[in-house]
Amino acid sequence: MGTALADIRRKAADWLEVSERSRAAEALAGATSTADAGTGTLPVLPALRELLPRAGLARGSVVAAAEFGLLCLALAAGASADGAWCAMAGVPEAGVLAAAGLGLVPERTLLVPDPGTGWPQVVASLLDGCELVLLRPPPGHVPAQIRQRLEATLRRGRGVLVVAGDWPGAQVRLRVLRQRWTGLGDGHGRLRACCAEVMADGRGEASVARTRWLWLPGEDGRVTAAEPLDLPAGLPAGPYRPAELSAERPGLRAVSAG
Repeated sequence: MGTALADIRRKAADWLEVSERSRAAEALAGATSTADAGTGTLPVLPALRELLPRAGLARGSVVAAAEFGLLCLALAAGASADGAWCAMAGVPEAGVLAAAGLGLVPERTLLVPDPGTGWPQVVASLLDGCELVLLRPPPGHVPAQIRQRLEATLRRGRGVLVVAGDWPGAQVRLRVLRQRWTGLGDGHGRLRACCAEVMADGRGEASVARTRWLWLPGEDGRVTAAEPLDLPAGLPAGPYRPAELSAERPGLRAVSAG
């Protein structure tokens, strides 16, 4: 673990601007999670528990979401709030404010906006030192050899890799089937909340698909379960029917690491 933390500490000095270096070095020097590494899962927000086979994120597993968004951040929020060290790599638009608003603790969250061409080595180092790593791989197919090396590192460290994008062999896959923003009426108003139908499936114990309606986010900015009576008009609850993701969603605020 000492070698891995030293490797992360060295890379952190390259990733962050001068104003961030001292804070990162101090954080990494004591990078030990208060979450119990002996348990088989990392906790998730209550709204996500019914979507996951063990009501949490199984250690040593890969969880893939179709694209980066609030769902990815929500998957990491429960573990972070419980004391786990988390990292986000390859997601420059993932701002600290957006992450903190969902429950991630900034003091225990490492941001690596652009891990560069050596991203597999960067992610491997992060997996050695953090309990949860959120990764958006570069565009294109990730070679099987790279996936296998990272999965081996993941199993040794007993962490969780959340991938924004495709990852063949992921134990759990999640995607938003349909969503509707509330707050707009007759061409005016402000977006206040998003009600989304989320489906989870995968391999093994996750092979049976599960769907749940979530506020992603609700008017208070939190991710919570949506009751059928709460669903916006025109978006009835029902069985899964493929649908295009709505383009009507605000982007996360980009925050520079410097």
